[in-house]
Amino acid sequence: MRAVEVPENDLIPEADRVEGAPHPRETETLIGHPEAEQAFLDAFNSGRLHHGWLISGPQGVGKATLAWQIAKFLLSQPLEDDGGLFGAPPPPTTMRVSPEDPVAQQVVALSEPGLFLLRRGWNDKTKKLKSMITVDEVRKLHGFFGMSAVDGRRRVVIVDAADDMNVQAANAILKMLEEPPARTTILLVSHQPSRLLPTIRSRCRELRLRPLDAVNMTAALSQAGAEPVDDAAALATLSGGSVGGAMRLIRLDGLKLYEQLISLMDTMPRLDQPQAIKLADHLAARGNDAKLELFETLLDLAIARMARQGSLGVPAPMPATGHETQVFAKLAPDAWAARKWADQAQDILARFRHGRAVNLDPSALILDTLFHMNRTAAGGA
Repeated sequence: MRAVEVPENDLIPEADRVEGAPHPRETETLIGHPEAEQAFLDAFNSGRLHHGWLISGPQGVGKATLAWQIAKFLLSQPLEDDGGLFGAPPPPTTMRVSPEDPVAQQVVALSEPGLFLLRRGWNDKTKKLKSMITVDEVRKLHGFFGMSAVDGRRRVVIVDAADDMNVQAANAILKMLEEPPARTTILLVSHQPSRLLPTIRSRCRELRLRPLDAVNMTAALSQAGAEPVDDAAALATLSGGSVGGAMRLIRLDGLKLYEQLISLMDTMPRLDQPQAIKLADHLAARGNDAKLELFETLLDLAIARMARQGSLGVPAPMPATGHETQVFAKLAPDAWAARKWADQAQDILARFRHGRAVNLDPSALILDTLFHMNRTAAGGA
């Protein structure tokens, strides 16, 4: 009996899959988080495993990979009274489960009876993923617990992402954390744990994952099947140490886009208008919606990094481009200028987002944004 719903056809997207990357359940090795792995292993070996775990950290750093690794590990371990004639086995020294292990294969195939995956469901009417995890999805857990109780084995529930739960769903999960079913471990993946109910957080033990550095980013990208890169440090910087974010940058040529933005900022307050128009026309081209969205992300990041450098008086330890530090020093040479940029950033980004929301011409919207930045630069020149 399957414990999770499998899409009826391959055209239905998975809410917890990053485009262009393997699903976390298919990833064999968690890279860059040995402390979190060891903390869970120590808890397991202590014989006092907590029933609720909150796996938190920035999006794309490996939280879901850790959750699936824990699920494979727990479901492949014998129960305390399964020692048989030869007694209990020695405590495990690693959580790694061979991909050839039958349990691991069942988990990857979403056919392991002791596993339930709670994520945003599919709306048959709109033919889109639901925007939230609803209480109806959580209620399916009752059937799962009833059917999986027969064999008396361990059970694992993965909630990815817990941030997607609406109020009713969150309260339903809270009740399960307050009165957890026997031999059940609930793993909540959260990008923004502050958005969860305080009572949910208080009933979970937290494993917080940190952004990946350049070395671990290189290894993680290789495991994800990305082409070898020479600028892993820049990818780690612009993605915030997120593999998912780095994959997005690679897929959309984000490093080049960021370089173009910084080069245009370098011409301010005498904006290179031909170059600005060229960039705007490129981003406004048909099929470039994802790039336009990425431009917004990089714009926000560039202004934030510039304001931070100006306010602290020192450049970031890992520049994203070769001349980023010099450009930021020119536009935000001191704390006063940095504060001006920080204040203006709210207006610049609000105008950009509003323009996108009301479907303004993308080319005109980008030019308006760049001209606004140019005026801000001129006011501080």
